[in-house]
Amino acid sequence: MESETPQKQNNGEGTAPKPAMRKPVFVKVEQLKPGTNGHNLTLKVQTSSTVLQKKDRNLPTPIRGSSGQTRIAECLVGDETGTILFTARNDQVDLLKVGSTVNFRNAKIDMFKGSMRLVVDKWGLVEVVNESANFEVKLDNNLSAIEYELVNVVAQE
Repeated sequence: MESETPQKQNNGEGTAPKPAMRKPVFVKVEQLKPGTNGHNLTLKVQTSSTVLQKKDRNLPTPIRGSSGQTRIAECLVGDETGTILFTARNDQVDLLKVGSTVNFRNAKIDMFKGSMRLVVDKWGLVEVVNESANFEVKLDNNLSAIEYELVNVVAQE
């Protein structure tokens, strides 16, 4: 008895090729606006100060990859167009040393007490660049020093 095995036919229908990855578009600090996201920046760290460091009491044993504590630091980062405060959380605090050059991928702008803060969440990436950036940071244009006010606009019919 002969058993017939069905043959796969390649009729042009199969898995589509993956789309090519786009090159990241890097922006400057002066281009950042409230409520925007998806920013890629190369910035120098000017200052770093810890604003919160507490042990998580609810965790009897730390989660793998976690130190069992919450750390938050505010770091003033900038480029040749201006500066902005970056809110570093947990492992990001260790990466942002004063004087280092850092790439921020998929960063977003959060509002805190009416001023802008740069944030990188779990969908983004913070990486230290080995070579130092060749620009002088413009310290007199701090975007986090500008206070914004939320205004509700009523649509007219």
